[in-house]
Amino acid sequence: MKRKVSKAVFPVAGLGTRFLPATKSIPKEIMTLVDRPLIQYAIDEAREAGIKEFIFVTAKGKSALEDYFDGAPELEKTLRKKGKDDLLRELKRTDMDSGAIAYIRQREALGLGHAVWCARRLIGDEPFAVVLPDDVIMGEPGCLKQMVDAHEETGGNIVAAMEVPRENISSYGVLDVDSTEGSVLRVNGMVEKPPMEEAPSNLAVIGRYILTPEVLQQLNKKERGAGDEIQLTDAIAREVGGDRGVYGLRFSGERYDCGSKAGYLQATVRFGLSRPELRDELAEFIRDIASTLDMPEQ
Repeated sequence: MKRKVSKAVFPVAGLGTRFLPATKSIPKEIMTLVDRPLIQYAIDEAREAGIKEFIFVTAKGKSALEDYFDGAPELEKTLRKKGKDDLLRELKRTDMDSGAIAYIRQREALGLGHAVWCARRLIGDEPFAVVLPDDVIMGEPGCLKQMVDAHEETGGNIVAAMEVPRENISSYGVLDVDSTEGSVLRVNGMVEKPPMEEAPSNLAVIGRYILTPEVLQQLNKKERGAGDEIQLTDAIAREVGGDRGVYGLRFSGERYDCGSKAGYLQATVRFGLSRPELRDELAEFIRDIASTLDMPEQ
């Protein structure tokens, strides 16, 4: 009998240097898209997928992230007194049950694989999810829910995958698959950040994973990979051909890399346009701005 995925690891120890000076005082994960921080989008997606336990791998200077999930009784009291029920409901979305969140410190920046390894004792011997808040995915249902549904059929390890331009492939973990037909793909191999000419495909691994405890055993070896870091992709790749197998899910949805400034701005516009109360005014503004720009010739 396959065990349900009920735990998720959120690696949030990064310094967010690409967003300095903003991230000098606030964690990158607290930066907002419209009116919700990046971490809230990740939490909402995990909740939809049935996640009950949330494990944050943090670092020094992330106290604001922890405070975000604390109760705010004075603010709630004020909103209730003023009859602002809509805002009160939005605020309640940030509430987490006592004991639902655990915080683990990653004392050294040794890579994504090391961050996941830091949570090993809380994961135990269960399948678990890994969610990277930098990757914000707009989909119905959410990407992680699609992966959980696929995992119920395949078991094993599943990574979210999408096609990316060949010239960008060296920024990703890349899948080697027999066929690119269909949404669930059997993986023959994975390579972290290959040169463009050596990439086995243009199917890149995106920041959503469902993993077996065997991956933690691979991470226990603490083998260094690209960038002299402990790479999660390498640990998953060593499970290819095993009893449980590795699969790629070509998910349905729009992915925005909010770890980059351009991706963050694109996501802000896209999520703003998805809000009925903002759509018309924002769209008109974009049209007006676009009409005044001297666009370079293609």
